[in-house]
Amino acid sequence: MQEVLQAAPVAVIIFIFTLITSFYGLYVNQNLNHQFMLHPYSFVRKERLYTIITSGLIHADFGHLLFNMLTFFFFAFRLEAMIGSWEFALLYIGGLILSDIPTIIKHRNNSGYASLGASGAISAVLFSYILFDPTTKLFLFFIPIGIPAYIFGPLYLVYCVYASRNQHDRVNHDAHFYGALTGILFTVLLTPGIIPHFVNQLTS
Repeated sequence: MQEVLQAAPVAVIIFIFTLITSFYGLYVNQNLNHQFMLHPYSFVRKERLYTIITSGLIHADFGHLLFNMLTFFFFAFRLEAMIGSWEFALLYIGGLILSDIPTIIKHRNNSGYASLGASGAISAVLFSYILFDPTTKLFLFFIPIGIPAYIFGPLYLVYCVYASRNQHDRVNHDAHFYGALTGILFTVLLTPGIIPHFVNQLTS
């Protein structure tokens, strides 16, 4: 544990704090979720501006929390060790904020819409990691066979676009999509040579 804390202190803090606030909002005081969730209608009217950050500290249910935190657990600590702590913090917070901007614009006049969860930031972490290790195998709950990350990534983005245009659930697919793009953009900007590295990993 001490080695992980030394190599990835920011990821450890985010992981623990998100678990605490999410469990508190789910099982102790559900009013916290109401206070923390992003409400685009209010946000564009300069109310509750803090929720663009706090919405990433809470989750809709245990399954939502479990999926996000498992993904974070498997990739965030290793990613921070590779890119550095301040770079990881910038990528995570950037993913959290920028992934919600399209949602805010899209639902700015919908007073009944609200969003919560760290999915945008988690997508940023995952896609940043894919640039470093594109041949790693990713496993989904319902698919027992590992999918190479360089195949999973494009399929995931296509699915997000399709699901957003044919919305039949309450999942914020736009946050997933734009979070992934943010992760790619920030990694390219923060890590010179990542594109040649990515190509080399695929061709070697």
